Amino acid sequence: MKPELGSRGSGFEVAGKRVTVVGAARSGIAAAELLAERGAVVTLTDLRADVPEAAPLRDRGVSLEFGAHRAETFANADLIVLSPGVPPEQPAIQTARDRGVAVIAEIELASRWLKGRVIAITGTKGKSTTTALTGRMLETAGFKVTVGGNIGAPLSAQVAKSTPETFHVVEASSFQLEQIDTFHPWIAVMLNFSPDHLDRHPTVEAYGAAKARIFENQSEADWAVINADDPSVLALATHARARKRMFALHGNIVEGTVFDRGWIADRMPTGERQLVPADAIHLLGPHLVNDVMAAATVALLAGVTPAAMTQAVDGFRGLEHAMELVSDRGGVRFVNDSKATNIESALRSIESFAGDLVPIMGGRFKGGDLRLLREPLRARARAVVAIGESKRLFRDALCDAVPVEEADTFAGAIARAYALAKPSGVVLLAPACASFDMFRDYAERGRVFKEEVRKLL
Repeated sequence: MKPELGSRGSGFEVAGKRVTVVGAARSGIAAAELLAERGAVVTLTDLRADVPEAAPLRDRGVSLEFGAHRAETFANADLIVLSPGVPPEQPAIQTARDRGVAVIAEIELASRWLKGRVIAITGTKGKSTTTALTGRMLETAGFKVTVGGNIGAPLSAQVAKSTPETFHVVEASSFQLEQIDTFHPWIAVMLNFSPDHLDRHPTVEAYGAAKARIFENQSEADWAVINADDPSVLALATHARARKRMFALHGNIVEGTVFDRGWIADRMPTGERQLVPADAIHLLGPHLVNDVMAAATVALLAGVTPAAMTQAVDGFRGLEHAMELVSDRGGVRFVNDSKATNIESALRSIESFAGDLVPIMGGRFKGGDLRLLREPLRARARAVVAIGESKRLFRDALCDAVPVEEADTFAGAIARAYALAKPSGVVLLAPACASFDMFRDYAERGRVFKEEVRKLL
């Protein structure tokens, strides 16, 4: 039996313990560095043969094992820490778990050493925008804030800056949440829920269960911020012990955050208090108002004034690769929504435009029903240009609703979409898929899209 490591509440210590960190991306490297600083005997392992950015860890005493996972590195560990991209069902991980080795997520590890309060945000879409904007609102109000998790700096990289006054605003994915133990947000936000990551989670129910773990360790002193417009979110939050605070763009809720007469407002039984005017929102896509409402709800609970909220929103032009206007030249607009990596996100992107739309779609398919895109595309799109290893799936699902053309290269897809969109249409990168068949990640896909648009014009 492996020696037990204390939880956050009992004084978590790793000095002298053998810790295996799996996955040498941003989160894994940050976790390995943090563990080494805390005196652990750290091994960082990755299936990639070469990870140059991890090389400096050798100077901190971290052992690097790249190119394969060694069974003994897992079996002999006292603790295994998983980066978000690592499937926990890998045989070596499961064998170690069966032998009594604790297996936790990187955010679980980091959260045990945080001194400040955690605001965790999850959902199928909109997490990054909501996380970034929540951080802006808190900063504008003068609070000490760190922002990261699944975006920006990993939570492990924020531990050194943590104070009792710090708000840690954390984007939390299902991959991170499925391996938590004591992770305890003061405010937990669930924006929405629809099928996604079915290439990783065995069922939609398993995906939902991972998301719902964001509420698992909350108490009656905490807050659960819930999208009242989404029945799936309401169902997943049923057993949350925290106080519930609703927000609704379309629903008629009695109490919570609403959109009424051109304002995001705090609705109470005694009346409404206006928080943020609609004309302060400069984001492309009406669905992003939901994200602003969620951020305003968190800010309200944290004590931010409406004036500070409005100032933050007015200065926020969105995130790179999220409904990002790349060019508006010669009558054709180019919009980069490379972060639309699932069907629901792509659907909201498509619905943001009235017509003359040419979406570029495809990549590594993560599951779901592509037929949900048929009617929105029929009403708005001139054609779809399909790319990547799933392009035939898009053709088969959509071709009798909208013309579908297949492109062999990304540059060719952009050029063809431009030709189809002339003289006054919109070329929209909304892949509804992951990028890993052609790119390192969605960000590289978005950057290449912008580069190719500049070349084209």
